[in-house]
Order: sequence, then structure tokens, then C-alpha cells
Amino acid sequence: MKRCLLLFILFVRQVSAQTIDHLSLTQAYDLAQKNYPAIKQKALVEQTENITIENLQKGYLPQFSLNGQASYQSDVTGFNLTFPGINIFPPDKDQYRVVADLNQIVYDGGMIRQQKQAAQFNAEVEQQKVEVELYQLKGRINQVYLGVLFIDEQIRQTDLTRHDVLVGIKQVDAQVKNGVAFKSSLNVLKAQLLQIDQRVIELRATRKGLIQTLGLFVNQPLNDTAVFERPLVTVTLDSAISRPELKLYDDQSQLILQQNKLVTAKNIPKVSLFAQGGYGKPGLNLLKNQFDWIWLGGVRLNWPLGGLYTLKKDKQLNEVNKEIVGIQKETFLLNTNTTLKAQESEIEKYVQLIATDEAIIDLREQVKKAGQAQLENGVITADDYLREVNNEALARQALIVHQIQLLQSQINYQTTLGKQ
Repeated sequence: MKRCLLLFILFVRQVSAQTIDHLSLTQAYDLAQKNYPAIKQKALVEQTENITIENLQKGYLPQFSLNGQASYQSDVTGFNLTFPGINIFPPDKDQYRVVADLNQIVYDGGMIRQQKQAAQFNAEVEQQKVEVELYQLKGRINQVYLGVLFIDEQIRQTDLTRHDVLVGIKQVDAQVKNGVAFKSSLNVLKAQLLQIDQRVIELRATRKGLIQTLGLFVNQPLNDTAVFERPLVTVTLDSAISRPELKLYDDQSQLILQQNKLVTAKNIPKVSLFAQGGYGKPGLNLLKNQFDWIWLGGVRLNWPLGGLYTLKKDKQLNEVNKEIVGIQKETFLLNTNTTLKAQESEIEKYVQLIATDEAIIDLREQVKKAGQAQLENGVITADDYLREVNNEALARQALIVHQIQLLQSQINYQTTLGKQ
């Protein structure tokens, strides 16, 4: 039993050690990207590229083929000549041949080289697509992470309100005991305290749900009481856009240019050496009507002229595709700049609202403190005091909302720029 208990304690400690108790936004980004399923595509794309290039490289090796044929033809070449003592027999109508063919490329017009470069460019495009998807993940992390920060600020504000209500309860309770206040006034404050406790329960439940969601992204358990760092964001307005989408558009353009080179290479004459050897009936000597060995070799020129019909159109099609990519890039930049301008306005708006919130809170706090003194002296009722407490709480709540909204706007601005 002691041994089992010891193992259980070690297991619990190990699980606890693996639970994250402290997290920053940057750490959340890194963990989420490392554990996002799309990251596995990068290794597969690289593997595909290597296999494709290895297969293309084998195009420089000698190419072998084996062909066999058995045929029967309606007629054969014959000689209608008569010489004394000489008989010329025509070949049989049934003929057989098995030939092995060896072909070694000498000049392919750069075809294999261009195909290898096209495979490399295509792999870069696919890799960058993964980078774009991983970067877009940051927006989802921002939403959950800032949601936790917002809940934390609300809980802290609720604690302040709870303290103010407890102060009121202490004062009214003394008045009730002294017979200068009704117990109903005390009950009003106690009921408000219970509502505050209910609010805390709701906030903690919401926080737990957000933490569990973030835990799925980072693929690690997060402690329900984990501390989330408030990120320090330095916003530089009118900064250059450096999003991964821009590199994707550039990579796609490079791939199209490479495809143009590939079209040209396909229509260049190819030169190769060849050798053939085999066994058949008849052999190369048609007048020798029996099975015989055959062989021949030489140089072969191959020029696929059929591709010249579509050469111009193929290049025009690539140019059209390049223009499409250019338009997509231009549209992306326009939409991104539009979003940045809207986010800049939001940042300026929340800065101004926060300054006003702080002034309102200062005034509300003064009124509440005066209300505490008035409540203690029996000048105002518990309802009047509670109203001032709630007014200050609402003012602080507005400040919290605007602070988190400012932080979110700043982070979204950096994310939109590609700086986050």
C-alpha cells in the first residue's frame, strides 16, 4: 500500500509539473504553432520535394526498354528473278523480334534542370501557404488570450466592489445593533454581496472555459489559476507591412516565371545516344530467312514540333496567371491598409476614452467616499450608498473594457502589420 501511495503521489506531481501555471502571449503563439496540425505539412512538402527532385535527377541515367513482337503479314518483299543455280527465297510471313533499347540523353534543352527548379519553387509556395495558415492562427489566440485578461480585470474590479459593500455592511450592522437603522437596509447590502459572489462564480467559469480552449491550441493542460501576462505592445504607426501573404504572392510569381522557362525547354530539340540489340526472324538481313542476332547504335535527334502550336498561348496563359497573382497581392495590400487605418482610429479613440474614464472614476470615488461618511452618520440609506458604489463600479468596468479594447486594438494592429 505504501508503495502504491508513493507511486500515486509521484504521478500526481509529474502531471502537475506538466501543467502550465504562467503564460505569455508570445509563448502561446509558439506553443500553438508547434502543435497546430498544419505544421506537419511542412515536413511532408519537403519530403515530396526531395522525392520529386531525386526522380528527375534519374532522367540523366541511361534509360532501358524491352520490346517484343510477333506478327503475321499478308505479303512480304520478294524478287521475281531467275538465275541458273541461284534460288532467292522470300522471307516468311510470320515474323518475330525481341529488342532491348538503351537511350542516353546528351542534351535535353535544360528540361530536367527547369523541372527541378519548378519543383523547388512549388515546394516554396506550399511551405509559405503553411506559414500563412500558422500566422492566421495568431488572431484566434489573441481573441482567447485577451478574453482571459478581460475576465481577470473584471474579477479584480468585483473584489473592489465587494470590499465597498463589506464596508457598508459593517457600518449598517452597527447601526442596526444600535437601533438607528432598519435590518432591511442591512439585508439590501447582504443581497448585493451575494450577487457579487454569483458574478465571481460566472466569471471564473467563463475563465475556465477560455483556458481550456487555449489549452487545446497549445496542446498542454493549463492550470485554472494560471497567470496570464499582460503583453507590452509598442505600436509604430505607418510601419511597413511584412505579412507572410506577401511572400506567398512573390513565390507564386516566381513559380509562374519558372513555368515559362519550362515551356521553352519543352520545345527545344533533344539529342541522345541510343543502342539496340535483340534476336528475331528475320534479322537485319531480310534475305536471311532464319532467326538471327541484331544490333545497331547511333545518335538520335528529337524535336517535338507539336508543342510549337501552343507555345505562344502557353506563355500567354502564364502571363495571365501572373497578372492574377499581382491583382491578388494588390487587393490584399488594399484591404490590409484599410484595416490598419480603421485600427489606428480605434487606438486613438480608446486612448481618449481611457483618459475620460479615469476622470470619471476619480469623481465617482469621491462621491462614494462621501457616501460612506453619510451612511455612517445616517444621512443616506443603504440603497443610496449602494447606488454610488455601483456607479463607481460601472465607471471602473468601463475603464477595464476600454483598456482591454485598446490592448486588443494594439495587438491586432501589430498582427495586421505582420510585426506580432
